[in-house]
Amino acid sequence: MLYLDHAATSPVRPEVLDAMRPYLTGVFGNPSSHHTAGEAAASALDDARARVARVLGMRAGDVIFTAGGTEANNLAVKGIVLAALARGRRHLVTTAIEHESILESADFLRRFHDIEVTYAPVTEAGRVSADAVAEAVRDDTALISLGHANNEIGTVQDVAALTASSRDTGVPLHLDAVQSAGWLPLAGLGVDAVSIAGHKLGAPKGIGALAVRGRVPLEPLLHGGGQERGRRSGTENVAGAVGLAVALELAEADREETSARVGAATSRFIAGVLSAAPDSRVTGDPVERLPGTASFTFAGTSGEAVLLELERRGVISSSGSACAAGSDEPSHVLLACGVAPEVAQTSVRFTFGRDVLPEAAPEHLAALVAAAVQAVSGS
Repeated sequence: MLYLDHAATSPVRPEVLDAMRPYLTGVFGNPSSHHTAGEAAASALDDARARVARVLGMRAGDVIFTAGGTEANNLAVKGIVLAALARGRRHLVTTAIEHESILESADFLRRFHDIEVTYAPVTEAGRVSADAVAEAVRDDTALISLGHANNEIGTVQDVAALTASSRDTGVPLHLDAVQSAGWLPLAGLGVDAVSIAGHKLGAPKGIGALAVRGRVPLEPLLHGGGQERGRRSGTENVAGAVGLAVALELAEADREETSARVGAATSRFIAGVLSAAPDSRVTGDPVERLPGTASFTFAGTSGEAVLLELERRGVISSSGSACAAGSDEPSHVLLACGVAPEVAQTSVRFTFGRDVLPEAAPEHLAALVAAAVQAVSGS
């Protein structure tokens, strides 16, 4: 089986498992307990927090460990906006192509807290301009929440321009970096909050983090014991935090080499599919895209038919976001990019991992192109 759905989840790296094992066995204490076992766990948690912060370019005290990217995005959007209500700020800016965890959080705030939401327009390639975001900002805007790289089409936003615009308007910028972590540099971006998820990086499912700069007020969503400096109550997942820190460091250490290698292989795959299947169209930005993401529409067929044919041939891929799996509705991302609903339903997404399509095995590319084309032709 050739697994090409790394945007949905990735395998746990052996080094991560090795680093986690002591905190699943011998060092099992509760980090909030004031005894030797608890202090050992707390020390590991503090170390993991500092290591995550270094890669993100934040302070250790900014990092809040969560149960994953969805919780991190919920905490960022709801927590920052709810905290800003006391200052009379009742407006949120985002786009219609964001992950469901941002869009549903925005809708919750609209329905239950009368927050007004403005969706800045995006191009056909899924890019949002800093000017469009600035035009959407108002005097009562509490937050701008955007994805660094789109989880379906892989388009990467111009964060430098967006950050400059955010500073000019004085509105905090939250960046959903769940897909970009490990592929793109995160330190030095200057954003006010950033979300990541461990299972996209080679850590287990069930661990993530939100880093929020200390100057940004944050209302907690979980109340109780006051863990994570009162911003996220609940006994911390120490082993998961350690695993996340190790996975993030490993990804960062070889990020440039991996991104260049996988990006080159992905570009060849995209060119091969477009050449061999005349009715195929690549979605997302052709240049400003994640190194390992190749997303297509195949006119005249269905995305499900292509996926089934590929799986029959031992290739695992997806039709888009794993969080929308099982839905018959066309991708909200493609619709927001102006793709017709009947075409959007033909989408197929291939997302490569760090060890997929190695230079030593170019036959993988030919096999994938042939399988995709044969699925489309129905032969």
